[in-house]
Amino acid sequence: MQIQLLRHATLIVKIAGLTLMVDPMLSQAEAMEPVANAAVTRRIPMVPLPLDDDALMRLIHSVDAVLVTHTHRDHWDERARQLLSHQVKLFCQPEDETRLRSEGFEAVTAVVEKVIWRGLQVSRTGGRHGSGDIGQKMGPVSGFVLQAEGEPSLYIAGDTIWCDEVAEALRTYQPAVTMVNTGAAQFNVGGPITMTAEDVVTVCRELPTTRVIAVHMEAVNHCLLTRTELCQTLEIEGLIAQVIIPADGEVAFEQG
Repeated sequence: MQIQLLRHATLIVKIAGLTLMVDPMLSQAEAMEPVANAAVTRRIPMVPLPLDDDALMRLIHSVDAVLVTHTHRDHWDERARQLLSHQVKLFCQPEDETRLRSEGFEAVTAVVEKVIWRGLQVSRTGGRHGSGDIGQKMGPVSGFVLQAEGEPSLYIAGDTIWCDEVAEALRTYQPAVTMVNTGAAQFNVGGPITMTAEDVVTVCRELPTTRVIAVHMEAVNHCLLTRTELCQTLEIEGLIAQVIIPADGEVAFEQG
């Protein structure tokens, strides 16, 4: 298995002989309006993709399937909708199936509990995109666990804070690798809607055997936690050896 971070939450996962693109936000730098009601008002994405257009198209043509954890524009943007083939296999949460089909994608599979496709098991987990009123307004989100014979298991937690659903997923699946969306994203009112540094610490301590990969930082204006700040917290807590904080374009994990 190989996991590469492109930018923000956009990943390339190679597993069981398949190549998956996760949460494609493919817009060029500053192509979109900033997230509203946030302390930082820069247009997004705030950084470019780590590859040029020709390399991006070659990558897209190599993709066997796309996994969309939810359809907020920093995980599924207009450029992704334009560039991806409408025949590509697309996995999503049930709440997003109608929208994705209405956008012209023909091979959409909504994962209710789990599906098995070409030797790959895709299981859906729960999450909470914030707490209180903000969490309700952000709508439903899901995580996904990828499992294949002879491969490490991967838990993609998605846009969630630490919550009972994340704890349950860690206990149930005991993933070898856990991908967490950090950045402590938040608006001018309300609490964080993605994991804080303290949440990442909790994930590590809940399952000390999992290798944590922390992404979702420094690309969207409402994500306030930086890589450096997260690293500092993990060093203080004695957990830095358990966590990988990849740069954009970096292969974060490779085994086999």
